[in-house]
Amino acid sequence: MSKLKNSGRIAVVVAVIALAAVAYVKRPAEGGNAGANAVAAGGTAERSEAAAALPRLLDLGADKCVPCKMMAPILEQLKVDYEGVLIVEFLDVWKQPAAADPYGLKVIPTQIFYGADGTELFRHEGFYSREDILAKWRELGVELPNRGA
Repeated sequence: MSKLKNSGRIAVVVAVIALAAVAYVKRPAEGGNAGANAVAAGGTAERSEAAAALPRLLDLGADKCVPCKMMAPILEQLKVDYEGVLIVEFLDVWKQPAAADPYGLKVIPTQIFYGADGTELFRHEGFYSREDILAKWRELGVELPNRGA
């Protein structure tokens, strides 16, 4: 029985290492390029002026990753609740691996918080609750109206 438990643990460790290896991409050069980030996220380099003036939350993950799946309804609700106030985007890095290149991923999911000027303000790796996301925006000095759940 002990050998079976150890085999299970080894399988979990191997799976985590494999997931990290798949998600790993070289870190981008300093200086944040909002236009390149928009293109990589499936947008265009020519965002509207209104959208360019909004803070942005970019979630990099995959639709088959368990913590990413847990993030999906949170992101969708944030997108609805803060439409016109906050841009919320998801990029599936398993379906579009080249689009993930500029972000220097180590793990998925990764959430990147951008200021209205396109500057990266904060990065979090792993599952992040709605409450924690909203608290982080407040900590970063971005006051979002109290909406939704």
